[in-house]
Amino acid sequence: MPANFVHLRLHSSYSLTESTLRIKDLAALIGDDKQPAAAITDTNNMFGALEFAQTLSEAGIQPIMGAQINVQDGQEQGEIVLLAKNEIGYVNLSKLLSKTLLEAEATHDPACVLDDLAAWSDGLLLLTGGALAGFVGGPAGDGRPGLAMSRARQLSDIFRDRAYVELQRHGLKVEKVAEPFLLDIADQLNLPLVATNDCRFENADMSQPHDTLVCIGTGCKFSEVDRPRFSPQHHFKSAAVMTALFEDVPEAITNTIVIAKRCSTMAMLRDPILPPFQSADGRSEAAELTAQAEVGLRERLRRHVYEDSMSADEKETVEKPYFRRLMFELDVIKQMGFPGYFLIVADFIQWAKLQNIPVGPGRGSGAGSLVAWALLITDLDPLKWGLLFERFLNPERVSMPDFDIDFCQDRRDEVISYVQDKYGHDRVAQIITFGSLQARAALRDVGRVLEMPYGQVDRIAKLIPNNPAKPTTIAEALVSEDELRRQRCEDEQVADLIDVSMKLEGLYRHASTHAAGLVIGDRPLAELVPLYRDPRSDMPVTQFSMKWVEKAGLVKFDFLGLKTLTVLQKTIEFIAERGIKLDLGSIPLDNKETFEMLSEGNTVGIFQLESSGMRDVLRGLKPDRFEDIIAVVALYRPGPMENIKDYVIRKHDRSQISYMHPDLEPVLAETYGIMIYQEQVQQAARVLAGYTLGSADILRRAMGKKIQAEMDEQRQIFIAGATQHGLQKQLASDVFDQIAAFAGYGFNKSHAAAYALVAYQTAYLKANYPVEFLAASMALDAGNTDKLAVFRQECQQKNIMVLPPDVNCSSSGFAVEKIGGKNDCDKLAVRYALSAIKNVGAEAMTRLTEIRDADGPFQSLKEFLRRLPREVINRRQLDGLVRAGALDALHANRRELIENMDQILSHADVMRREAESNQDSLFDGDTGVTHDSIRLTTEADWVGMDRLKEEFDSLGLYLSAHPLDSYACQFERLRITTHAMLNEAVAAGRPPQRLNLAGSVTAKQVRVSQRGNRFAFVQFTDQTGVFEATFFSDVLAEANDLLDSGKPLLISANLRVEDNGPRLQAARVQLLDDAIAGWHGGVTLWMEDDDPLEMLKAALKSDGPGKAEVKIRLNIKGKEVFIRLPGRFKLSGDLRQELRRMPGILGVSDL
Repeated sequence: MPANFVHLRLHSSYSLTESTLRIKDLAALIGDDKQPAAAITDTNNMFGALEFAQTLSEAGIQPIMGAQINVQDGQEQGEIVLLAKNEIGYVNLSKLLSKTLLEAEATHDPACVLDDLAAWSDGLLLLTGGALAGFVGGPAGDGRPGLAMSRARQLSDIFRDRAYVELQRHGLKVEKVAEPFLLDIADQLNLPLVATNDCRFENADMSQPHDTLVCIGTGCKFSEVDRPRFSPQHHFKSAAVMTALFEDVPEAITNTIVIAKRCSTMAMLRDPILPPFQSADGRSEAAELTAQAEVGLRERLRRHVYEDSMSADEKETVEKPYFRRLMFELDVIKQMGFPGYFLIVADFIQWAKLQNIPVGPGRGSGAGSLVAWALLITDLDPLKWGLLFERFLNPERVSMPDFDIDFCQDRRDEVISYVQDKYGHDRVAQIITFGSLQARAALRDVGRVLEMPYGQVDRIAKLIPNNPAKPTTIAEALVSEDELRRQRCEDEQVADLIDVSMKLEGLYRHASTHAAGLVIGDRPLAELVPLYRDPRSDMPVTQFSMKWVEKAGLVKFDFLGLKTLTVLQKTIEFIAERGIKLDLGSIPLDNKETFEMLSEGNTVGIFQLESSGMRDVLRGLKPDRFEDIIAVVALYRPGPMENIKDYVIRKHDRSQISYMHPDLEPVLAETYGIMIYQEQVQQAARVLAGYTLGSADILRRAMGKKIQAEMDEQRQIFIAGATQHGLQKQLASDVFDQIAAFAGYGFNKSHAAAYALVAYQTAYLKANYPVEFLAASMALDAGNTDKLAVFRQECQQKNIMVLPPDVNCSSSGFAVEKIGGKNDCDKLAVRYALSAIKNVGAEAMTRLTEIRDADGPFQSLKEFLRRLPREVINRRQLDGLVRAGALDALHANRRELIENMDQILSHADVMRREAESNQDSLFDGDTGVTHDSIRLTTEADWVGMDRLKEEFDSLGLYLSAHPLDSYACQFERLRITTHAMLNEAVAAGRPPQRLNLAGSVTAKQVRVSQRGNRFAFVQFTDQTGVFEATFFSDVLAEANDLLDSGKPLLISANLRVEDNGPRLQAARVQLLDDAIAGWHGGVTLWMEDDDPLEMLKAALKSDGPGKAEVKIRLNIKGKEVFIRLPGRFKLSGDLRQELRRMPGILGVSDL
């Protein structure tokens, strides 16, 4: 028998950090208590409305749609509950919440005003709010009954017989104070009473975890007195408990059933809804799609398929399969009702291309559609590359098509703005996502609330294995991690931390916005789904997540930002500066230089092919056709990676090729008998067992999911079809098993081919236009110094000059510059960007270059300061420019400018003020010892390592020189292997097992193993490249201080060459200077005069005698003179570092 009470105030976990009640758990609690209905009333949102509706209705429970919403009058906010009585009420609730959230200030809790509440009140029931924070109950409980009565009267006037006075009994003092006033209000205004329990957690045992969750959300700690709290009575109570609790007010219980009966609507599932596509010629969507596709296909054939030598008959023969496929696809698209979808996508892509916004060639299975190719949605000929339409849109399995579109990341927003303008800003929105408390985050958050030491909590959190692809839960970690179990058993506080964290793990913590998804409606979206405002986005956001917004009938369009497209576009722009017009859509896909470069593994900056493991694969594969790139993109993933060796062997030794059945040779010949692509599974089923490509797609999906019941069904269908095609039953079953094994990790060829095309395009540009490509790559990674250092090394290896930043030559961004004489057009260099200097700001540097380009180069420091406004050249910006060397052309002594910074900036201020008052400069007549009328205190410039260090601090990388340059002559003596020498040895198949390398640390990532031991991946740079070494706990403990010293190091390492490349494991580390000192290596010191001699003498004496000699190189009257100092010296590592910084010593080189 159904219970006599229903909960009308349920906060699900979508009340972010306010409730632990997951919707599935709620359904179970309600069902177990036999309550016939329940209302979801999350705080200021309807995030879970559709999920709640579907979950409860599937459980045979009536879902009631509602929300707790804040109302604002002239005095303050207070909460009420609104419940949807009918469909009008549901839409009005959606509109009211949408308006409230979209107009809310980011720093304030959202609240609607009474006028809006009245405007959208139709179809809604109202509960007046509890005593803790209710719009009516709040003032009733804090001694303001007059205000409570006034507000209740206003609400009664709006809602009339749809208003209820809410009573709550959580054992709070404020509720006992408020109740008499609330009963009086109900009596005087003739309003019915209703009993609610503000449910926020499952049972009394969850009170502490829930309290912890609230602290996480509010940033509080347990020990704080004045913080939000809920009583242990805010749990889900049974109907019996609620009836007993309100036995003196039985009508309040009865009215919960009355309200449930009055509510007769729920969030519904809908078929896909699209805005109508308006044809310029008044055609229907189906007719418009046919017209555009036919015209587009003829243009594609003309540009990419027909050859100049073809006759009309030959062209007709060539085009027949294309038009046959086109008609088939158009018929399917029309039957499934998707012409509008194709037209909408084609429209904004064609608009983007007309605006010269780079668009990707396609992504996902959409590249298998010929209609999409004809409409310019994709850029791959599906017939040429064997891509299947049925993998994208299957007439035997109706589902929405889904084009994932890549746009240039810098201009993606322009396309979104076009869509908003075309369809209406109130009809376009982004999609919400929810961030949850993963295991490590839960432990850290709970540890903060419990005020446990951060270091202890961090160590415990790091015992959870870190696997972003499949996050490990705390429960799983307790099974696999001995140390975690031990700490839980031995420390009661740790046990509490872990137990509470496990109960909160997986709950939603915050709302955010999907990176790419957009929905477009045929009406204002608030009529279909409630909307939300992400403070970080200007666009409205759906309150339903991806899964549920699509079930609500909205169609997702993916607008992805791909940086590589921006690199390609920038490269083409640089190439155009040479007068070369390049069309990426027309580049040859068999370029010899491109494949030679790929075969060498020279793939720094190449999309999808850049990792060290991928470089090793390419060196072994030696690709010489585009199909190899497609295969590599598909194979280089966990699972199919084991087939890479077979693919390489079969490519270079065709005698190794075999087929699981002779009839499959046409299907698998392209991949040397190895089944790589999902499309090959479909084709194999068609060839061997008579499947249609549509039914073969269903087979592929079943094999991929490995659901036994579906597999058994498909096995019987396959065997039946295969025996009709002449296969024995056992052989058919065996072939089915072989295909299933491949299908488990088969890759979508359409997606692989599309990404392979982008990879090839980047490789083509790098191989044929390396300067422009590397300049563009640096421009797009200007804020990433690690990447810039890699590109800088790549330039060095290719003998491409990287010119330093210069206020008279550099642009704000990286640029290509001609060097040499005027006729030396082929010699190009990369000019370093001003905006890539730390702390100068891209906008300021853009303004600087605009001023320079408008009025000519800066002739002097004074002119530089006079022409630039304060916002362009303040202290921080000037400091960065000087240290980076960007002012060397105006004043070469960098240290002198830094030491005189105050005077320089004061001088600049005076000039600006005088310019503003149109007065002549007071400094024009100055005849003192000045630099262009600016008095500078003379300072010796930085030399050697000091100069290099300042430059590194400003740029984040070594540009003009490398710290190891002056050590080069010692490398042979110390048997040091450079990065380039290591690569050559590995490539030649002669890698050493133990080697010495020299380098400066550029990055260090410290991790904790599953056993709790610290280890690190440390990246080093030498003059020839970047290499990485792994430091395990014992070596890391000894070397940690050295790794953080910022000094050149000597690393002794063990080398292991694995399938995915060489791996270095550090065995010993020492300062490079100490290693040289141990060999008693002498030095030559370069000086201009004898000023440093006294300081040098004192330093040598302090360091002590030894076995190393010291020579001095002087320039006397234009002649170089070498002087050998008497005696032998210790030349410790510290002294060698000191010599490189000693004023007056221009350089230090080893003997």
